[in-house]
Amino acid sequence: MSDITAVTVDQPSDLSGRAALVTGASRGIGHAIAAELLSRGAAVTITARKPDELAAAADELVAGPAGGDKGRVLAVAGNAGSAAAREEAVARTVETFGSLGILVNNTGINPQYGPLVDADLDAVRKIFDLNVVAALGFVQLAHRAWMGEHGGAIVNLASVAGLRSTGVIGAYGASKAALIRLTEELAWQLGPTIRVNAVAPAVVKTKFATALYARGEEEVAAAYPMKRLGTPEDVARVVAFLASDAAGWITGETVRIDGGMLATGGLG
Repeated sequence: MSDITAVTVDQPSDLSGRAALVTGASRGIGHAIAAELLSRGAAVTITARKPDELAAAADELVAGPAGGDKGRVLAVAGNAGSAAAREEAVARTVETFGSLGILVNNTGINPQYGPLVDADLDAVRKIFDLNVVAALGFVQLAHRAWMGEHGGAIVNLASVAGLRSTGVIGAYGASKAALIRLTEELAWQLGPTIRVNAVAPAVVKTKFATALYARGEEEVAAAYPMKRLGTPEDVARVVAFLASDAAGWITGETVRIDGGMLATGGLG
């Protein structure tokens, strides 16, 4: 019988000792990302607009299977569109955890639906301000506060709507296309010490996306090769991978998490 010798190997997906900031994390995809990062050992700051919902989300994270130590979860309420709120979230993360090695720009809005020729331009401006400009604002602050000197990983939440036209959520899609280009540009400018990637989900079962499958989940899911809609956890696992050393030679990439939808030539 052969002897089996146990060996200790590095765990490149382990995030112990790192601090992360996840925006828009009171529910849905952002909340799942925060939970996944916690499960891999990171300390996590979560942000969102509504203090009560954010506090409840923080309690859920602490009570969850990866929570445990209350000292690894920090909630900082604030609107991502506010420069002062962004500054507070970054400053308090570094002050509390002593670092900021992971930034996840998850916040996104979509108050415009239908033909762009009829779109309210104020709504379009708001979409770009929150989905693109605010994301860049967080990157700038994280760079100045920690990453510029120490390095890190940034993951932006884009969308398949940024890769292919939808006909109905055009302003949102255009903003996510801009975020994808921003990801590539930042990856070039901030390497080699800071990696910048994006993920592009299709329809994920969240409150934010309810209108996209309101006519019937099974009917919408039938168009996907995987025959189901995405879950927040599907996205969270890929984000955590991109934030980890396991993705150490990946930067400037946008990973589709779409159940095969774009492979069919369609967009659900």
